[in-house]
Amino acid sequence: MCTEVDVFITNYTLVDPEILELWIQGFSASEAVSTLNQRGLGQKTGASLELIASDVLDHYRTYSLLEKLLTNPNKLQEQLAFQIDPDTRQFLIESYYAIDDNVVRELLGKKLSSKHRKDLDEVAEKTGVPLKSCRRQFDNIKRIFKSVEEMPGPIVQNIQKLFYLHEDLARKYACIVFLACIRFETSKRRLQYLDFITLKQCTEVIMDLWTYNVTGPEYLDTEMDKEFLLDLRELRVLLEKEKEHKHLVCCFLKPQLLQKFYVELDTNFRIYFRAILTLATALHRARELRNLFLELSQILELWKQAGWNLQDLEKFLKAFTQCALEMDVLREMGLKDTWERYMDVVTKCILIMYAH
Repeated sequence: MCTEVDVFITNYTLVDPEILELWIQGFSASEAVSTLNQRGLGQKTGASLELIASDVLDHYRTYSLLEKLLTNPNKLQEQLAFQIDPDTRQFLIESYYAIDDNVVRELLGKKLSSKHRKDLDEVAEKTGVPLKSCRRQFDNIKRIFKSVEEMPGPIVQNIQKLFYLHEDLARKYACIVFLACIRFETSKRRLQYLDFITLKQCTEVIMDLWTYNVTGPEYLDTEMDKEFLLDLRELRVLLEKEKEHKHLVCCFLKPQLLQKFYVELDTNFRIYFRAILTLATALHRARELRNLFLELSQILELWKQAGWNLQDLEKFLKAFTQCALEMDVLREMGLKDTWERYMDVVTKCILIMYAH
């Protein structure tokens, strides 16, 4: 009597989240074994140190082979060498492209060149993040940057489409790419107090309001709206209406501010007025645009020195914007939308930076 037996052999890939995280963080296999042992893995499972080391090495070999696919997530989606379920595949991609905010902050403002990749040991030392992890993050940023910098369409969606990242992570990369494309100055000593999350919040505001609000192959999500920047020059007409503007703002805010802040505003209105208007009329020049965060930091320093709190500053910026809209000059020149669009970003960025 003959019996037929069907045999199926699978190489289903197991991913241990804890070991994967150690690999992602740049720990060597021996360091990972030591870390797991310190966490009491042997006591919890009854496994010997040798067995833990063998398991870690096995996982590390697998992750090293997968890394070639992770650099191009499309290949990971299509490959047949590893049997990976969709949830695990997504987890691998998200883990590999995870970024450390402190590392990113150190990379902002630097060219994504081989020279700077060689200097990442300084970043590793300053942030306490292993060098291997810094290199992974640098390479991932460079890879995404080169893939989407000249790609038409919404940058966040482009990153999600090409790299299968969830929206929150894609938005982080989108901000990094945008900052690099415009070459915003972020590395000056005056700006070091701004962490990556603060810069990201400001950058998202700029991307939402100062880039082209139309779609098409000739419009890139990584470009500023040049026509808008040129229109900002026309706001110089407000410089001739300083007294009228000041009168409206002071009348509006007098019931809302403490006497000392009202006196301070009355005394120094010209300084604030000129700083905000001068910035607007200069942003069409590439150098001034690149120095946007530096200029905003210098402006908000005026209020810091005067001891303004965030709530009063918000009231002032709101009144400063609204009172100008009530003046005939902006309506006659067709500049109301330009003024609102400008002040919307300036107000939000100043408040974000001031609150830090």
